[in-house]
Amino acid sequence: MKNNKNNKLLIKAEQKNIRSSPQKLRLVVKAIKNLPPLQALDYLKFLNKKACQPLAKTIKQAINNAVYNQKINKDDLRFDKIEVGAGPLLKRWRPVSRGRAHPILKRTSHIKISLKIKEQKTKIKDKNAKLKKEGLED
Repeated sequence: MKNNKNNKLLIKAEQKNIRSSPQKLRLVVKAIKNLPPLQALDYLKFLNKKACQPLAKTIKQAINNAVYNQKINKDDLRFDKIEVGAGPLLKRWRPVSRGRAHPILKRTSHIKISLKIKEQKTKIKDKNAKLKKEGLED
């Protein structure tokens, strides 16, 4: 919940040490990054990937941070950033022939989500332009 360079409020949420590889999580993130957060949650319900559950939890956490801490309407939120980084590796060994072992790397991930408020499009009406249109200007 910091203000960035353009003085816009950012709402953050993160989840660490998720027992899924970053590559699998990034595949799901790529599918939802351009959607609004509420639509992304609906999309994740029907996507048949294991990575959807921790991602949905983190999105819900970010939305709730905005609603309860900053008193922002859910519908006004958009994704600013969704980062998926590598976490610590769990190193395991697989026995193979001749008494040797091959390594198995069980990867973990960290998710960081930043939400921003949707930019409102404001229409500035120029009185002179309106008058010119109507032919009433002096």
